[in-house]
Amino acid sequence: MTTPIHKPPISFEFFPPNTPVGSDKLKTVVQDLSAVDPEFFSVTYGAGGATRDKTLATVKDIAALGHEAAPHLSCVGSTAASIGEILATYREHGIRRLVALRGDLPSGTATTGEFRYASDLIRFIRQTQGDDWFIEVAAYPEYHPQQRYARQDLQHFADKVRAGANSAITQFFFNPDAYFHFVDEVRALGVTVPIVPGIMPIQSYARIAQFAARDGIEIPRWVALKMEGFLDDAASIRAFGIDVVTRLCERLIAGGAPGIHFYTLNQSALSLEICRRLGLAAG
Repeated sequence: MTTPIHKPPISFEFFPPNTPVGSDKLKTVVQDLSAVDPEFFSVTYGAGGATRDKTLATVKDIAALGHEAAPHLSCVGSTAASIGEILATYREHGIRRLVALRGDLPSGTATTGEFRYASDLIRFIRQTQGDDWFIEVAAYPEYHPQQRYARQDLQHFADKVRAGANSAITQFFFNPDAYFHFVDEVRALGVTVPIVPGIMPIQSYARIAQFAARDGIEIPRWVALKMEGFLDDAASIRAFGIDVVTRLCERLIAGGAPGIHFYTLNQSALSLEICRRLGLAAG
């Protein structure tokens, strides 16, 4: 077990379950991860609000278990009225933390709606809701997959912060130098908010390789070759993946990362084991 230089806040991300069985299972996952005393749990939101009701139901379940929940809210394809309605619903349930995103247009949708960028959404929230919300935004250490120029991506990120974001969570990555370089670059632009690294435990190499290819994320060649060499040896993939991600987190924490945000894929075992190795959970 590693004793961290400092104990950063930990948070976890889920997607809304599709079935009652999945919802019950997720409640158990939340209870398991409570051993880390997380700062909050975030819940994703489908393209164009496709999982709006399920996101709300999941957030309510997490809150009922005594934890802070932060729903994702994407804006592309939405109207100001629909966003206002969603915010009012969350307000009724005592939710005051959001992950504000541009999001993806639903298939077959041609218009971006009244919000083109996440910065437009954040500005709308601040103008209509004041400072009632703690707003997280996305950051991309290896740059947004749809962005051709790094400098423009940095400017877009700075625009979100200037619009009123309180903190940022990065896309997952495996190269800590990319994270530290990104932080240095945005600090040079005057951005001072915390930038929390997003970490995805390796449950399935095929699945994480698919995510990485989709989102423009580099998997170090030595990691890829080692994983591919394990073939169908799930135990070896799990053990090696835990080692790789634990070392990544150790370097991030030692370098002063203000927190760690785990993309759990609605599972607890790997995230919890990594936190134990980092000295952030009992057991």
